[in-house]
Amino acid sequence: MKAVVLHAHGGNEQFVLDTHYPDPTPEPGDVVLRVRACTLNYHDIFTRNGMPGIKVPLPLVIGIDLAGEVVATGSEVRDFTVGDRVVVDPIDRVKGGLMGEAFDGGFAEYVRVPAHMLVKINDELSFAAAAAIPCAYGTAYRMMMTRGRIQPGETVFVLGASGGVGSCCVQLAKAAGATVIAAASSQEKLDRLTALGADVGINYAGGDWVKECQARFGRARVGPRDQGGVDVVVNFTGGDTWTKSLRLLRKDGRILTCGATAGYDPKEDLRVIWTFELNIIGSNGWGREDVEALLAMVRAGKLTPEVHQERFPLERAAEAMAALESRAFFGKIVIEP
Repeated sequence: MKAVVLHAHGGNEQFVLDTHYPDPTPEPGDVVLRVRACTLNYHDIFTRNGMPGIKVPLPLVIGIDLAGEVVATGSEVRDFTVGDRVVVDPIDRVKGGLMGEAFDGGFAEYVRVPAHMLVKINDELSFAAAAAIPCAYGTAYRMMMTRGRIQPGETVFVLGASGGVGSCCVQLAKAAGATVIAAASSQEKLDRLTALGADVGINYAGGDWVKECQARFGRARVGPRDQGGVDVVVNFTGGDTWTKSLRLLRKDGRILTCGATAGYDPKEDLRVIWTFELNIIGSNGWGREDVEALLAMVRAGKLTPEVHQERFPLERAAEAMAALESRAFFGKIVIEP
């Protein structure tokens, strides 16, 4: 089969299209899927680059999120049959490990997956939309709803709202009854976020986004008169955006984080945290229940997975990764083998 194989850590030049990669065969508890869609995540970049403390077995087919059709089943598989449409919950919750990091993922025509990692999807849900859900949308759901507990009437600021996690955060906050402020790097992205439900759009590339948000929603004060600021800031960027984000919050506001794509060790200002009694809430990954809750929202028409308009074949996987790094996309970038 064809697969895009990572042979060494580094840049996109380390990806090699192998047209004779070994076809997967199922062990007793496994299935083999024909990969119909694999969506990219920033974690794929971290895997490509190499992560301190995490040993990746090379050569490796990366790709965390994928959906496809069952083409073969192991002798012990009872809940899935050939032809079933499925999405993979990419964390192996029995043996441990993450698909596309600990074992081969979705940058291939076929993939072997333990059957306990599969979730059936209906015919109405496209493979691309299904593949957008587990990692990015599951992470967003756990951060916003399970950990963050967004409430009706709150104001929620989402930084970097145009990617997979961010666009889901916008939709989840709106569905919860919040007023949503979406921050993105272009007017085109902000227009699309408004269509998804954002009430206010702020272009963080076009000026001082902190001052713009404070001008609209006020700023926290210690005194009783001015209790301005937003209730919640969603920041999975880190880097130099971190302390700026803290200044958007009202007293007793909360900042939600599930990642640090721009740097995990930002400068901190503890004065802001203690003065305004801020709450920092971390969220790590997702659970199967989060994936199932999201699929139920999609079936009910309450959530629409956003995918980037251009689709990439395996032969252009490195180009797709470059697009992810450049942030020149909206929604989830999809590879369709």
